[in-house]
Amino acid sequence: MLSRIRSFSALLLVLLSFTSLAPGMDLFGTLSVGYKAGLSFQAATGATNFAQGFPLSMEFGITYSSVDPGAPFPARRIFIADATNGTPEKYGTNWDLRLDFLYNLNIRGPRAIFIFAGPRFSMFDAHFHYVGANEEFDVTSNPWGIGFGVKGMFAISPRVDLTLTGGLDNYFDTSIHGHDTTYNPDNQNVNPHENFTYKDAKAEVNTPRLQGILMLGFTYAF
Repeated sequence: MLSRIRSFSALLLVLLSFTSLAPGMDLFGTLSVGYKAGLSFQAATGATNFAQGFPLSMEFGITYSSVDPGAPFPARRIFIADATNGTPEKYGTNWDLRLDFLYNLNIRGPRAIFIFAGPRFSMFDAHFHYVGANEEFDVTSNPWGIGFGVKGMFAISPRVDLTLTGGLDNYFDTSIHGHDTTYNPDNQNVNPHENFTYKDAKAEVNTPRLQGILMLGFTYAF
């Protein structure tokens, strides 16, 4: 997971290094907090006027969310065994990488109102621990998706804006892996337990799927 985040960050730095090639380019950065399947924190950076005559702005972002991982005992049956001993503890995390293209609606009043859309890549990790049973495992999934939404920017000072963002992200089916078992969308599964299928795994573990997003933050224009 961390290697993917580092790779994304390196790509972002490479892209931003080309800003000197576009003298009229304006850069901005945003820090936000809100909700995306759980309490979420988002950092993003973007550019406007990065290509002459191109009507869209571009933004890269990364979101961390603390999420409900799913049902501990059904997940245990699907990925490990039928044991029911131990007191379950659970937590879930999701790292979301996003690239958006934004179009300014040029509405009078606010600094800017954008509509946006772009691809998503999610790194989901559900952790289950059964205290007293000496059993602990993770379920992971890394789906691609696509999202869209609306972003409003309201001036606080010449360089600082209050930013409100709402949107919807949809993620596509992909492999779900836990312990030594992998369930695939086509049910060509690896070491499945009993007669469980991909549909069963997806029903009991809260892998990313259709998710609403609502964020409040501050944007600084460099």
